[in-house]
Amino acid sequence: MAEAANAPTGTDGTAPAPETPNAEDTGGETPARTLPEGVRRRVVGIASDALGGIPAAELPAALRPYAKFTPARRAKYAATALAAALESDPAFRVRIAERLRLGQPDLVRALEAGAVPAAADPMDVAAAAYLVRPSGWARLVEEAGEQAERVDAEGAAAEAVRQAEKLQEELAEVRAAARAESERHRAEADGVRKETESLRKKVRSLEADTRRAQAETRRLAGELEAARAAAATERSAAESEARRLRHRIAELEAAVENGRRTAREGRSVEDMRLRLLLDSVLQSAQGLQRELALPVTALRPADLVEAVEPGSASPHDVARRGLAEDDPALLDQLLAIPQVHLLVDGYNVTKTGYPQLPLEQQRMRLLGGLAMLAQRTQAEVTCVFDGQDLDVPVIMAPPRGVRVRFSRTGETADELIRRLVRAEPQGRPVVVVSTDKEVADGVRKAGARPVASVLLLNRLARS
Repeated sequence: MAEAANAPTGTDGTAPAPETPNAEDTGGETPARTLPEGVRRRVVGIASDALGGIPAAELPAALRPYAKFTPARRAKYAATALAAALESDPAFRVRIAERLRLGQPDLVRALEAGAVPAAADPMDVAAAAYLVRPSGWARLVEEAGEQAERVDAEGAAAEAVRQAEKLQEELAEVRAAARAESERHRAEADGVRKETESLRKKVRSLEADTRRAQAETRRLAGELEAARAAAATERSAAESEARRLRHRIAELEAAVENGRRTAREGRSVEDMRLRLLLDSVLQSAQGLQRELALPVTALRPADLVEAVEPGSASPHDVARRGLAEDDPALLDQLLAIPQVHLLVDGYNVTKTGYPQLPLEQQRMRLLGGLAMLAQRTQAEVTCVFDGQDLDVPVIMAPPRGVRVRFSRTGETADELIRRLVRAEPQGRPVVVVSTDKEVADGVRKAGARPVASVLLLNRLARS
């Protein structure tokens, strides 16, 4: 790009075509042999890098399809075309040489001065000489090729020596492994021979044991046959004895049946006489009842004693004396009433027992205790919370056996409790847990039994 910026322009504003070199540009030199492969790859790489900075219209026709390729792709796919263009098109080679002059000016100036840098790579020197073509360039290219061949030969020789040493090491390892394997096989063969001898001894011992077992089997078979014959004789005798005993049992059963029949006949006569006497007495009593016109009475003396009947007992009849108002036993007696309904003023209880906790933890702690209480007493339990100050709906799963309700907007929990009490049928036992005196007075007028929150807290703490 620097070359394009500094190059002179013609009258039409376009860069003039480079001058075609003549025989003097190359010094009349030609390489003595084909360009060495290493030098060729280096030249193609330089040309592929410089190709992107040359306008496509100024490129040889064979290279224009590769103008938009990356340098790596040009070096891969256009190597042959680049080498042919550099060899056959001196103008294109001069352009590439100018690019090289801009990129490596010290190396080019040293070659044009006839002094080869001692530290320079021979391949770079040969490639630059091939492109710039100073005096003696063919010799530089040939020397670079010979040096590359020497390096390749030395590398191949070193590789061969290394491979030979590696093969010798592998051969030594294989021989050592073979010796170790042979020793192992020999040791295994000795072990197999010893094991075979041991197995042979065991086989001979087993054969002797088998012969003894066969003799014992024949002896036991004879004893078994004799035992079977004796058993058959005993079975025949037992069957005869059994037949005799069955005949004797039949005779005894017949005698017993005759005795029972005789006893039934005697007892039936006595029963008949007794039944006749009882019928006579009953008929006489019935005749006397009709004669006196006596009514049938359903009243009993115990019915006249004033007390509370079990079916009509209410929560107000429970523990009128003997129990304190905060005694957990009082709540147990109330919950023992059949079909009792326990209504709990939730926040009234939680703020009495553990007001320091957040509201959510207060609810969860109370509902957990009520769930265990409902499971133990089988009572219907409803817990009411004040919901008028809630900003968002409460997401919770009510525990098993406990009904949870929040009051509506504009309604307090006390009003909801009174509505729940009024919803119950007249006569059903209802117990309301709240310390609020207004709630207690209201539910008492509706027929419910109020108890203090501390009573429920003491009961839950005991469980």
